[in-house]
Amino acid sequence: MVGLMLPPYVLSRAIDEGLVPGRLPVLLGWVAVLFAVGVANAWLAVMRHRTMTRIRMDATFRTVRVIVEHTLRLGAALPHKVTAGEVVTIGIGDVGVISQTLTMTGPGVGGVLAYGVVAVLLLTVSPLLAGVVLLGVPLLALLVGPLLGRLQGAESRYRERQSGLAARLTDLVGGLRVLNGLGGKEVFADRHRREARELRDEGYRVGAVTSWVQALGAGLPTLFLAAVTWLAARMAAQGAITVGELVAVYGYAAALVVPVSFFIEGGYDLTRGLVAARRVVRFLRLEPDTADGSGSAAADGSGEAAGSRAGGAAGSGAGDAPEAASVLRDPASGVEVVPGLLTALATARPGESAAVVDRLGRFADSAATWGAVRLDEIPLPQVRDRILVADNEADLFAGTLREVVSGRRDRTEEAIGRAVRTALAEDIVHGLPDGLDSTVEAQGRNLSGGQRQRLRLVRALLADPEVLLAVEPTSAVDAHTEAGVAARLHHARAGRTTVVTSTSPLLLDRADRVYFLVDGRAAAVGSHRQLLAEQPGYRRLVARGEDEDGTDESATGASSTGASSEDVTHTTDGADPRPEAPVTKEDA
Repeated sequence: MVGLMLPPYVLSRAIDEGLVPGRLPVLLGWVAVLFAVGVANAWLAVMRHRTMTRIRMDATFRTVRVIVEHTLRLGAALPHKVTAGEVVTIGIGDVGVISQTLTMTGPGVGGVLAYGVVAVLLLTVSPLLAGVVLLGVPLLALLVGPLLGRLQGAESRYRERQSGLAARLTDLVGGLRVLNGLGGKEVFADRHRREARELRDEGYRVGAVTSWVQALGAGLPTLFLAAVTWLAARMAAQGAITVGELVAVYGYAAALVVPVSFFIEGGYDLTRGLVAARRVVRFLRLEPDTADGSGSAAADGSGEAAGSRAGGAAGSGAGDAPEAASVLRDPASGVEVVPGLLTALATARPGESAAVVDRLGRFADSAATWGAVRLDEIPLPQVRDRILVADNEADLFAGTLREVVSGRRDRTEEAIGRAVRTALAEDIVHGLPDGLDSTVEAQGRNLSGGQRQRLRLVRALLADPEVLLAVEPTSAVDAHTEAGVAARLHHARAGRTTVVTSTSPLLLDRADRVYFLVDGRAAAVGSHRQLLAEQPGYRRLVARGEDEDGTDESATGASSTGASSEDVTHTTDGADPRPEAPVTKEDA
């Protein structure tokens, strides 16, 4: 910015000392100096651009890293506290606005210094001109101030609507298959169009204010330059200043257009940056559902790959986890998970059994205990290392099938094969063109719902945790597949502690213990057949068409589990599935 003020000064000296007196050597000397100043300014401009670009990129990556790290700390709390559209808007839009705003600092300081240099140079020419320039520049900035205030309010409303619309769009895309099946696609599409029109109208309001800011940023400095030039020309005509000084004054005023325009545009960038920064700070102030805040993921990389939720419950880490396998107790529900057994939780409200799993997996504040120690007093990494919550809606990250099911650690072919067989997922491996090396898209978009669910189970089995808490692990597969998975899961996890939530009689019949939950509390506990005989409410919940005398028709395959027949593998209990690709509802 200071370098921009040097050419007018050198040019004025060349005119007054070389051109007007006709002294050619002096003129050539000043021309050489002017050329050198131009080269120096060109080099400085290149370096300034490189520096500003580096600042923007560095700021962008730093902010993105902080946001990603905080997202990991929030873990399971993230979907409950912020929409996907908000995160997308922050990561794509707000981060860029903040980084752009940070580039104000260098040119801003340079503009102030250039302003001071011009003041000193003009004082040597004319105190009147110096006063006009020094008072005019702040006045220009003040004229734009009210518009910047309006812009900040309009920009805030626009960004809020933008994040809401992005959330609506992600929900629409994510539930497109379900909406198609329910016939509700057009309803949501119409709602999206209406909100898009409202966002467009808000954008027009932002654009109107922005256009005035940008117009004034370009127009006011030009008018200011014209006024200063007219005043200097009159003074030159009257002989108060020389021709060289007139050229210098014009050059100073013209050069000041750059910092003045920058101040105005910088105010616009700052206004937008404050809006974006507030949104980012608001996101960073979100806390996990519980107060631990360490955000440790499962120590076994497959834990986090399996979608086990990051984040944790409150705890001071006052005690260590029991060395030997111990009973997990949830006082809120009365559920006790005995080591080495397959325990099932059955309830008419899936959210109640999922809440028990959250407490036993330490994803919610509770008085749950592990052995003789409260779960929230055990250091979180120890809990994550030994207890894995396999959520039915866990994310599937893009990569090869091998990477999707293996997590951070390399798995042997034998281990992967065992887990695949247990989850009856051989048809998935055989159906993909390159087997385990086939590409799986993000969220498993190139797979059916039942295939995605079985891959989540494969992932959880490969993690081989001491305690596996699986939420509805077979809800999206057909009865034949479910029967096979239930039998193989019981065998594969023999001697290991496993908890599943389900109302499927095929899975419940394989459980060693079944808890019947009513209003979130254990109303009865026993084997599946014992509860069928003794608990009418349990019988109504799981039997579905069973005779009143307690005969379990589902054992003969006559009753439906209510699961979607998304993957039909024609597999009988315990038998190997056929390798051909599954028949899906979409195929039908």
